[in-house]
Amino acid sequence: MTSSVGSRRERPAKPPLSRKWIIAETIKIAQTEGLAKATMRRVANALDTGPASLYVYIANTAELHAAVTDELTGTLPEDPEGTWAERLEALLGAYSQLLFSYPGLARSALQLRPMGPNTVKLFDRVLGLLLEGGVAADRAAWGADILVQHATASAAEHSAPAPEDAYAGAFAPDVVASINTTIREADAREVPHVAEHAELLLSGTPDQRASWAIRALIAGITATPLPR
Repeated sequence: MTSSVGSRRERPAKPPLSRKWIIAETIKIAQTEGLAKATMRRVANALDTGPASLYVYIANTAELHAAVTDELTGTLPEDPEGTWAERLEALLGAYSQLLFSYPGLARSALQLRPMGPNTVKLFDRVLGLLLEGGVAADRAAWGADILVQHATASAAEHSAPAPEDAYAGAFAPDVVASINTTIREADAREVPHVAEHAELLLSGTPDQRASWAIRALIAGITATPLPR
């Protein structure tokens, strides 16, 4: 009687394990299941190996997630046409959208602050655009950090929470609607400024507010000298 299961010799040989392959497989898991699910054990299982094999290339899950963020940052598009400020806004918007598109990625980037080669290139592009706009070098240096941090935090704020997130309910549409109602119905005796300007506080589309925030930061970076 012959077995329907082929022997190990008949199976195609697996490609040699590498850091690049580990990161690529982690990205697949992050895209379909969320970054939080991409543990060392989960990735090792997807690669048909043991977790111990991964530690030769990646120290821990935090390093793995930082490496994924940096790898994906390297896929950002080249600068489009436009003024330096328009190109800067487009670059930061593309970075936020990249983080937003992978569940858990933005929050991981906000906590880990990855600094791989592609992330350094992102900082270089932001810094270069600020310098192109005539921003003083010292302000541009600090400003680049603020702008990237803002783009990361903005993506983290608006990203969908993971199912196991203890605060997942805070992002539900009905909760957001309740917050808006609270602002609109604010007691003018207790919070007079909020009550008077409630509609302004809630005005604008997400894209309009995101664009304004970047332009406001650029204006502040340009005008504010560093402390001496």
